Amino acid sequence: MSDQRFLVTGAMGCIGAWTCALLAEEGVDVVGYDLGSNDSRIRLATDRPIEVVRGDITDRDGLGRLLDERGITHVVHLAALLLPMIKANPPHGTAVNVGGTVNVFDLAKTRGIRVAYASSAAVYGPDDETGGPVPNDVVPHPATFYGVHKRACEELARIFWQEEGVPSIGIRPYVVYGPGRDAGLTASPTLAMAAAARGEDFEIAFGGRSQMQFAPDTARVFIRSARAATEAAGVYNLGGAAVSMTDVAREIEAVAGTTVTVDDGTVLPFPAEFDGSALEERIGPISWTPLAEGVRQTVDRLRAASG
Repeated sequence: MSDQRFLVTGAMGCIGAWTCALLAEEGVDVVGYDLGSNDSRIRLATDRPIEVVRGDITDRDGLGRLLDERGITHVVHLAALLLPMIKANPPHGTAVNVGGTVNVFDLAKTRGIRVAYASSAAVYGPDDETGGPVPNDVVPHPATFYGVHKRACEELARIFWQEEGVPSIGIRPYVVYGPGRDAGLTASPTLAMAAAARGEDFEIAFGGRSQMQFAPDTARVFIRSARAATEAAGVYNLGGAAVSMTDVAREIEAVAGTTVTVDDGTVLPFPAEFDGSALEERIGPISWTPLAEGVRQTVDRLRAASG
């Protein structure tokens, strides 16, 4: 794999940090790209040195120069603004989330770059609940700015393949948890683990059932997807076990001995579970870390990081 050179946009985020870490541990040439400068999530994920170039995903020319200078062959595109920042400034949020994705696809088309990018379970809304795992081919009805942005990116990927021949795989994560997951609507379970690592009680901000996806496992899916993106522009639900937040709380308590409660009066505005079988048909079987083990690894790593 020495001929592969990866660029990870949004490298300072949780999934981005783990993607960079796992690639570095493979010995693959990887460069991060992020507007931020806080590398704490990367340091949680690995002790290996990770080069991160500071840059704005809306800067098409700057991004293009970096792709050429480093001879990039694969891009894992994760850079995005989350819902609170989008609501505060919808034009800027759209420029980053949609415009930045257009830049990635447009630059990839003349360079033969394979792209894996983050969509989201937020492309679905409450109207898409089926009473069981939502099939991959259900037409989604997003209920937030963020969900609309991600749905637009999926359609852009389709057109860039159809008209420009840019291959890509889009992934729709749901409740990603693990070391470094400290921001966003669904970060609350990991914040509970971080509190437990400090010996503090915590209330998870929502109840109900959701699919829990361990961050290192999720990063491996993005890496495999970038390598598998040789043709077409598929977009896929990310699978994993659907569990109740009460079960998550009990696992944290078992590991840390703290008290974790759940706000059962609040539920996420998305279906509880998504069918991930289409993704496994595309990239092969996915091995998920059991919840109890993922919680233990998260609490242990956060404790070690705090000294």
